[in-house]
Amino acid sequence: MEEKTQSLIDPPVLNDRTTKVFNYVEAYNNMDVANMIADFSDDIIFQNVMNGEKTMELRGIEEFKQQAIAALSYFSEREQSIETITHTHSSTEITINYRAIAAMDFPNGLKKGDEINLKGKSIFEFSEDGRIIKLTDIA
Repeated sequence: MEEKTQSLIDPPVLNDRTTKVFNYVEAYNNMDVANMIADFSDDIIFQNVMNGEKTMELRGIEEFKQQAIAALSYFSEREQSIETITHTHSSTEITINYRAIAAMDFPNGLKKGDEINLKGKSIFEFSEDGRIIKLTDIA
């Protein structure tokens, strides 16, 4: 029996994906929605998972954009810092440290001015033409 092996991912593809992920994180940190979505497919799927439970799913670039704009008012400061980056054939996963300052009181008891510190990961899935087709944030 022949064993089927997968070829390595071409370095230019890895570099392109890494650049897109870093651009997204930089735009996120700068609260720059236009550049956050610059490399998204029009039919992007976004999922947020907290404690193993899906808390949000958005479909399409307009839905994502509306949510991202609304979320700008939630925090006076926010920053993701990338700890690790791992590539597979169709996705790139980053582990992050997340820090934010609440800009409002939240129903869960978080008060304006409170600092949030979380660890999490984001999984970016890519189409064959290099667009981001799915983003899953997990905390």
